[in-house]
Amino acid sequence: MKLWHPTSENIWQGRNDLAEADNALRVFQTIKQPANFSPEEFPHHIALLGFECDEGVKLNHGRPGAKLGPEYLRQSLANMASYDGHERLVDLGNIRADPEKLAEAQNVLSEAVYECQHQNMRTLIFGGGHETAFAHGMGIYRAFPTQRVGIINFDAHLDLRNSAQPTSGTPFRQLADYCQQHQRPFNYTCIGASLASNTQALLDEANHLDVTIIWDTQCIESMLDKVKEQIQNVINQVDIIYMTIDLDVLPIWQMPSVSAPAALGVPLERLLPLIQLICQSKKLQAVDLVELNPLYDIQGMGGKAAARLTWQLVHWWNG
Repeated sequence: MKLWHPTSENIWQGRNDLAEADNALRVFQTIKQPANFSPEEFPHHIALLGFECDEGVKLNHGRPGAKLGPEYLRQSLANMASYDGHERLVDLGNIRADPEKLAEAQNVLSEAVYECQHQNMRTLIFGGGHETAFAHGMGIYRAFPTQRVGIINFDAHLDLRNSAQPTSGTPFRQLADYCQQHQRPFNYTCIGASLASNTQALLDEANHLDVTIIWDTQCIESMLDKVKEQIQNVINQVDIIYMTIDLDVLPIWQMPSVSAPAALGVPLERLLPLIQLICQSKKLQAVDLVELNPLYDIQGMGGKAAARLTWQLVHWWNG
C-alpha cells in the first residue's frame, strides 16, 4: 500500500514479568504485529493504524510535530498491563504523508480504514493532526453506506472552518459536505468545546448544520449525569458511532503536548465516564486520538495521559 510502512521494531517494549505468572502480561506482549497490512487475517479485532501527518496542522497555522505522535503514543502504551480487550489490538503499521500532499495521504488512510472495516475489523487511528478525521470519517461512511453514522468529537474546537484548502480545522465541514452530496444525514456532536476558542462564525456554521455542542463549562461534576443523557440520546439516534478525540480537549496541565493547549479543558477523570458510555454502547466502530505532539511534552505527561485514555477505551470497547 502506497505511503505505508511498518511500526518501528523498537517501539513495542516493556517490562517482562512472566517469571512471576503466565498472566502477568503487558500490552507489548499481547499486541499482534503482522509483517504486512493484512486486515483480512484478523476479523473481529481492532486495527491500530498510525497516520504520520501534520500537513493539515501546518496549513491551519498550528505547531507542527503531530506526525511523530503515532510512534510516541505506542511507546507510552506498550508497558501498560494487558487486560480484556487489549489482546484484540493488531498493529497494522503507519501511513506517512509526503510534504504538501495532504489529500493523497487522506485518500490512502480512507482506503485503509474502508478495507479494515470491510474485513470486520474496528479501527483505532493514532494521528497526526485532526485532518485524520476527514480520512477516517470518509472510510466509515464508505464502509457503511446505508447505516446512520454518528460522529462524536471530544474537542476544544468545532473544526468546521470554511477554507479554500483543507486543514486540520476543516474535517467536519468536509464530512458535512460529503453527506450533503450523497444525501446522507450529518449527525455531529462536539463535546468539550471552548466558547473562547471558537468564533461566532463557527457557531453560526454549527447552528446551520444542526450540530450538538456540549461546552467545556457544562462538563463539570454536578452536570455529568445531564451530559450522559445527551450522549445517550445521540447514541439512540444512530446505528454506527465514529468517536474522534482531539487531545486538546484535556486541560494543559494534563495535556501540554498539543498544538493548542486548553486553559480550561475537560480533565481525564471527567472525560472517562463519558467515553465509557460510548465504548459500551455496542455501536462504536471507529476511534481516533489526534494532535499528540511529543515535541511539546513535559516529562512524558501528555504521552502518559493519551496512553491511559487509549488503554481504558480499548478495555471498555465491546460489540
